[in-house]
Amino acid sequence: MPYLRYSDDIETIAPDEQESIDGIIAGMTHQTETVEKREHHAVRASHAKSSACVIGELAIAADLPPELAQGLFAAPGTFPVAVRFAQGPGETLGDRVSTHRGMSIKVFQVEGEKLAGHDADTQDFVFATGPTFPSGTAQGFLRDAKQIGAATPLPEVLKSTVSSLARNMNRLLTKVTTPSPRADFFGHPFSHPLHDGYFSQAPVRYGDHVAKLSAIPASIHQDQLRDWSLDPHHDEDGFRHAAVEYFREHDAVFDLRVQLWANAETQPIEDTSVEWPASDSQYRTVATIRIPAQDAYSAARVHYFDEVMTFRPAHSLTAHRPLGSVMRARLQVYKALSEFRHRENGISAQNTADISQIPA
Repeated sequence: MPYLRYSDDIETIAPDEQESIDGIIAGMTHQTETVEKREHHAVRASHAKSSACVIGELAIAADLPPELAQGLFAAPGTFPVAVRFAQGPGETLGDRVSTHRGMSIKVFQVEGEKLAGHDADTQDFVFATGPTFPSGTAQGFLRDAKQIGAATPLPEVLKSTVSSLARNMNRLLTKVTTPSPRADFFGHPFSHPLHDGYFSQAPVRYGDHVAKLSAIPASIHQDQLRDWSLDPHHDEDGFRHAAVEYFREHDAVFDLRVQLWANAETQPIEDTSVEWPASDSQYRTVATIRIPAQDAYSAARVHYFDEVMTFRPAHSLTAHRPLGSVMRARLQVYKALSEFRHRENGISAQNTADISQIPA
């Protein structure tokens, strides 16, 4: 199959994009301030509530074909990783508000040319449930951020109701047509965090090519979680308790897959709301993430992951440069919000360069 090649001119920047990005930063900063007043602590503006903070390894597959043997994945090897699983909202809510989930991955001991401002030998991948980011562009990101910001002061019971309505709507849609990514964003099923698949949702450079990435569960123990469902009325922190219980006894395995860019018409770079059709190119496994059984929520570990560490698309090799409107926004938004959070909490942020810095 002929895959399209990366070049520096494949992006199209809207004239008002920086204005949208500035608006996102201002709005999400205000949102964080609202949550800080309530919780007496500044938390992440998205994915605030972690469910597991774990370490493992990334093993690059051998004998990859040339189009897949690119960047970090150019040669077989094993790299240490830190992985943070979290719920979607930028506030600490009970698990009745089951929205999209996050899986942030930091790969260590990564050599090679990095993006400007990134001076550690690491590569971050920031994934979420669902193959698309419904906002689509920076302008859509701003629109949705305003809506979420306006809802932030509302009582949790109303947020739970919205989440339930969205979840039930998707349950009905699944029976007759295609489920709505936007509904899933606000009302994700009460599924186990280790059974979900996670996606980059937006494209990145993939060496000579362009790709979207995913992390898909790949162990028999995770497969056995398919019928697991949280009863949030009995446990408001049930996703965390389920993840911690799982890691107490079992390893977790994820196939890291890439979907290469093959059709500029049906696989847009600039609109993350469009799912790239599998008929153009399918996700193919390039590596395996193995996370051994461990204490996934020790006090020292959680403090370091939640308060000190940062996971950003900007922590990247140039070979995996984030692409498109939403990613260009994230390059600035993540940095600004992280700096605000750490400043408010009086904590020195760290772009952790060595996995040995992470507490047990």
